[in-house]
Parts: sequence; structure tokens; C-alpha cells
Amino acid sequence: MNPQLFFAFVLVAVALACTPGVDWAYSITAGLRQRSFVPAVAGLCGGYLLHTLLMVAGLAALLSGLPGVLGWLTVAGAGYLLWLGISTLRSWRGASFSAADAVGKPANQLRTFLQGMGTSGINPKGLLFYVALVPQFVSPEASLPVPVQSGLLGLTFVLLAGAVYTCVALLARKLLQSRPGAARTVTLASGIIMVALGVALLSEQLVPLVAKLTQQA
Repeated sequence: MNPQLFFAFVLVAVALACTPGVDWAYSITAGLRQRSFVPAVAGLCGGYLLHTLLMVAGLAALLSGLPGVLGWLTVAGAGYLLWLGISTLRSWRGASFSAADAVGKPANQLRTFLQGMGTSGINPKGLLFYVALVPQFVSPEASLPVPVQSGLLGLTFVLLAGAVYTCVALLARKLLQSRPGAARTVTLASGIIMVALGVALLSEQLVPLVAKLTQQA
């Protein structure tokens, strides 16, 4: 691979992973509810791994070229974020982190993993990130085939995101462990972020549709 392009991709990927968003909100919230935050981080990385496989298989570019499919993915992702955000808001008053509160049962860990995978995997923004950004850092002149380069870049982002989300969860746990008031505040903010992003994604699809129907009427 082209070393300069790869280094540039790492810088961009780190910057994107360090940008607070729904992934950060989910990592912090899951860390407050579970004894281990590993399932949450693994789930988020699993969603991006799914995007990587789609990109290597060529399905990501195909889906992005079908506005109808991408629109339905956006609606589904918005609905999922709204449900997750509302669930978080309903529990913010009792948010805390302690060994007694974080049960960490296997069933809860599996649910946390699947929710994390859904959070990043169903997000059309992640799909568009892989379609629009990764190809810019692939060199046709490199010795490795283009699909292999794409896969390595995708896996690099998965690893970088996992490292960043782990640091976020560790820092949040350390800061919030002895501050139940702060834990409730962060949980409330996380729920608001999820709901806001869900509304924004839903508006992207509903506003043009309403405008089109209004023009036809």
C-alpha cells in the first residue's frame, strides 16, 4: 500500500473516531450499566466490521447507488436510535456505576453487544463513510489488489475506533464512578444525543417527501 495514503487515512480515521457522537454516547451509557464495557465496544466495532465486509464485497457501493434502499436504511436507523435514546432517557434518574449495580450477566452482555452492533451497523452514515472516504486512499498502482487495500483500511478504522471507544469508556468510568450526579447527567445527555440524531436522520427523509407532496398538491 502507499505509505503516504495510509498515514493520511489513519489521521482522518482517528479524527473521525474522536468526534463525539452516537457511538460515544452508547459507549458511555453501556459502561454505566454493565460491569464490563467490552461487549458494547465489541458491538460497535462489529457494526463497522460489517460495513468493511460490505465494502470489500462491493455491496456498499451498490446500496449507496440505490436512493430508495438507502432511504429505508436511514429510516430504520433513525427508528432504532430513537428507541435506544428513549430507553436511555427513561433510566437516567437511576444511572450510576458500582460493582453492585453493574450485574454483567451473559444475557445482558449479549444484548449490549447486539445493540452496539446495531448502533453502528444500521447507521447509513457509516455506510457512506466507507463508500465516500475509503476509496480516496486506495492506490491502483499498489502491489496489493484494490479489494485487499479496501479491507485493510476498513479493518484499520475498526481497530482505531475500538481503541478510542475503549479509552472513552475507561475515562467515563473513572470520572463517574464516584459521582452519581455526573453519571445521571451524562446518561441524560447520551439519551438526548441519540434522540436528536434519530430525529435528524428521520427529518432527512421526511422533509423532502413532505415538500414533494406539497408541490404535487
